[in-house]
Amino acid sequence: MATLNPKLLSTDCTAVLNAAVDIIKSYGRRTIYPEAALLALIRTPETAARRILEFYKTQRGLDLDRLERSVRLAVEGRRDVDGDLLFSAANGEKIGLSRQMIIALDEALSVAQAGNEMVIDTDHLLAVMADAKLSTSGLLRQFGLTPRAMTDLMAERMIKQKGAATADVVTEAQRGNVRPLYFRENLLKELINMLSQRINRHVILIGPEGVGKRSLAYSLGMLMAEGKGPLGLKKLVTIDEAALLDDPVRTVTNGLAQARGGVLFIPRLERFFGGPVRSEFPRATPNIQKALLGDDPVILATATQADYDERLANASGVSGRVQLLRVPEPNDDEATAIIKVLAPHIAADYKVKITDDAIKSAVRLARRYMSPATPLPRSAEHLLHRAAAMVNVSRRAEMPTDAAPPNDELDAEDVTLAAAQMTGIPVAKLGQDERTRYASMVEHLHERIIGQSEAVLAVSRAVKTARVGLKDPKRPIGSFLFLGPTGVGKTELAKALAEFMFGSEDAMLEIDMSEYMDESAVNKLIGAPPGYIGYEGGGQLTDRVRQQPYIVVLFDEVEKAHNRVMDVLLQVLEAGRLTDGQGRTANFSEAVIILTSNLGHEYLQDTDITEEDREGVMEEVRNFFRPEFLNRLDDIVIFHMLSQSDLRAILDLMLKKEAKLAAERGLNLTFTESAKDWMMAQNTNPEWGARPLRRIIARSVREPLADFLLTTNPDFGTSITIDAEPNAEKLSFKVEARA
Repeated sequence: MATLNPKLLSTDCTAVLNAAVDIIKSYGRRTIYPEAALLALIRTPETAARRILEFYKTQRGLDLDRLERSVRLAVEGRRDVDGDLLFSAANGEKIGLSRQMIIALDEALSVAQAGNEMVIDTDHLLAVMADAKLSTSGLLRQFGLTPRAMTDLMAERMIKQKGAATADVVTEAQRGNVRPLYFRENLLKELINMLSQRINRHVILIGPEGVGKRSLAYSLGMLMAEGKGPLGLKKLVTIDEAALLDDPVRTVTNGLAQARGGVLFIPRLERFFGGPVRSEFPRATPNIQKALLGDDPVILATATQADYDERLANASGVSGRVQLLRVPEPNDDEATAIIKVLAPHIAADYKVKITDDAIKSAVRLARRYMSPATPLPRSAEHLLHRAAAMVNVSRRAEMPTDAAPPNDELDAEDVTLAAAQMTGIPVAKLGQDERTRYASMVEHLHERIIGQSEAVLAVSRAVKTARVGLKDPKRPIGSFLFLGPTGVGKTELAKALAEFMFGSEDAMLEIDMSEYMDESAVNKLIGAPPGYIGYEGGGQLTDRVRQQPYIVVLFDEVEKAHNRVMDVLLQVLEAGRLTDGQGRTANFSEAVIILTSNLGHEYLQDTDITEEDREGVMEEVRNFFRPEFLNRLDDIVIFHMLSQSDLRAILDLMLKKEAKLAAERGLNLTFTESAKDWMMAQNTNPEWGARPLRRIIARSVREPLADFLLTTNPDFGTSITIDAEPNAEKLSFKVEARA
């Protein structure tokens, strides 16, 4: 005869069956039957089943002693047929299980597996004892222990060893355990009206992450606590996220049971949909679908528009069963009011005093520099948290040695510094030094850019205007099309601008558009759409700008890009933002966009540009680019060919860089005028601009210098004079050791 697999039973359930063995022996029986197991469940303390019974005793008036007496009488008078399955008792004895007991264990295992559990626990066994298939059913129903009631209670974590997995916002609000929230009255009225309907009561709050969807749900719970909520709904139950990760099926089942007669709040509903591949909790999906098909409890959920469109709009059980309430980003006045409600709690958490100016500054800076990537009010709240933390750290670092108390006030300047830290954007107030620097921006750029005054002036005007706040806050700081032959300084001006504004050329993203000549290449810029290879990788353009919003973006040789790529650039120029393949937004409002092109270069073969030349260039440009694209550019700048004097000045700049690199190795480089003349004479392709000069320096200066360093290993401070004789084949190097 087969033996019951002990691995199917929990430790508590095994203990209960061993207790049942003792019970049947006391009555002279040889098989375990349901009444004996039920009596053991009642008598065994500290189990899930006993906690269910205790709950019924305290909350619903169950007379547990009378139930035990009734079950004991049933044990005395009950007999059942042997079921040909043995239970291995603790003492090693094999005890038979009756047919009804085998049915009970089989049903209990089904209940356990439905809850994503692999073993039978005592609550599973107690729940099935009320099933009509078993002889214990009528007995339990006399005491109000019906199958539905038993299943509901079994699902509640509050009576399980793992603790509560749900909370009722209404109850917590009545106890004073919910922090005050700002009530967005118009949205709340609309939500209450939706939830008060008799059909299609389920609601999904649609909006970007951070606009306050969860706060709207909690404020609804606070209104319900005051008796001002939807008709007939008394509870607003939330699910513990940690418990959801630990056991999604049981947690959802528990939440649905707890929320009967009220509302179950489920953030990010899309996590339960998308099939077994994309859904985060696929085993809990049927529970959610069944709830949406019913009307008790009412489901209040959240999702972004992109997630709703992608995973919920056509999902089974969702379409036609829910209403959508769109939650927009609050305006500045409403966001300020929201933050004023939150500010006292932030102040208490960090032990600081937050001024009204700091709150207004947080909203203003968050709106301009952090939205739409992180919308209000979340962005302003995060900004205040960072500023408060900064004040806290500063206060600890400046612990006073005298009686003067440390400064614990958080003002607008602290918020501005925090915004600069979080965004990488120089949003600090323009001090006199920075004002002077931007006022002389043209001169600063001309330290690197030789000639090309028109381009320098155009870029400087746009940046200075934006830097003092006089620009459309949604569009890029400036957008330019640089036209001209190769090597005349188009890319160099972009690098000089990045260095001037941010102190480093690393604040520039250079994209070679010759790599974007086919239609599919647009995915490299903004990321592949869902379902395509590379979806998780993001876009080369959108990822970088989202991480570093204050940046110079250089699209080199833009005329080589595919038309679809040009459509993407058109959106950047017009709207100042771009949505990647994963639905995330990159904001270009603090970026400078520069496009370079060689179109019309045949008209630019002289150092002077005539009106005829300019018109010839523009004619080619108008023939190639669409009018709507050209109209969205701030300026089209034409670069002229470099003269010999320009090339000589550029050579001087390049040689200064060489001297600086050598100085880092302890060498003092000096170039004579003869050496410079010699290098200029080596440039046999002046029409290629300054690029040949780099190759001349690399070949005639760097390579011999590298050989010298490798063979000699000179002392720190060694001086090297680089000279050239007329008609010489190479430069000469005169070495003077440090005295």
